[in-house]
Amino acid sequence: MKKLVLASASPRRKDLLTEFGFDFKVIVSNYEEREVKGFLPKDLVVSFAKGKAKSVFNFDEDKLNSVVLGADTIVVLDNKILGKPKDEKDAISTLKSLSNKTHSVITGYSIISSAGEINGFIESKVTFNDLSEELILEYVKTGKPLDKAGSYGIQDGYNLVKEVKGSKNNVIGLPIELIKDKLLEKLNEQ
Repeated sequence: MKKLVLASASPRRKDLLTEFGFDFKVIVSNYEEREVKGFLPKDLVVSFAKGKAKSVFNFDEDKLNSVVLGADTIVVLDNKILGKPKDEKDAISTLKSLSNKTHSVITGYSIISSAGEINGFIESKVTFNDLSEELILEYVKTGKPLDKAGSYGIQDGYNLVKEVKGSKNNVIGLPIELIKDKLLEKLNEQ
């Protein structure tokens, strides 16, 4: 079996891979994400995931025995990408915009080995509760929203989300249950 390399510093992706029984090492990608005008959000996240995976794969000294997984997650509301907040004020504004609405969470993935690559995306629909000002301020004060696309983490223990249609793990950052077979296929390549 080949060795799995995660091209991400995300603690949530590490936790999900571990939870699903994968043994892996982490090499953080130096790929710089640059939003491209005219790209659909789905194409953009796949492009970012591929860029991250390729940057790590290209510098791997053991390419023949490695499989690199890159991923990127974005939140989209009304065709606008909501990235990580710049500061607390930005997080508050983003959470207010998501309150009582449905948005998309899209994760692009790229699985690269010496035999080729598998790229794709998974989309989940998330509906927020009607959030009170007090809840938003309390949540933002924890600092938890500041490193997350869309300024929230479904796993953070706050009553933000009313409903998820699709993969909850996708909303966390890696739809591992939906890509694990592709990952295992690559890891078991000869």
